[in-house]
Amino acid sequence: MTEEKKRRPRVVVFSTPTCPHCRHAKQYLKSRGIHFTDVDISRDERAARDMVRISGQQGVPVIQINGRPVIGFDRAQIDRLLGLN
Repeated sequence: MTEEKKRRPRVVVFSTPTCPHCRHAKQYLKSRGIHFTDVDISRDERAARDMVRISGQQGVPVIQINGRPVIGFDRAQIDRLLGLN
């Protein structure tokens, strides 16, 4: 495994296609060069249940960074968990 892959944070964005906050969050991550997995909970019932179990929330986005959930598009918390401050 390369050093870059070892350091790369594991980021999962639980979202829906119609959510404007989800789009903003994904655009922000892309603009910062952060690789992430986008999970469309409107198409994946199991993922939707996982998101609720992880976050206690039914609303999107929920962004999981190295196992830590961020509820909503909280740029300050995202930056902190990614070490971007």
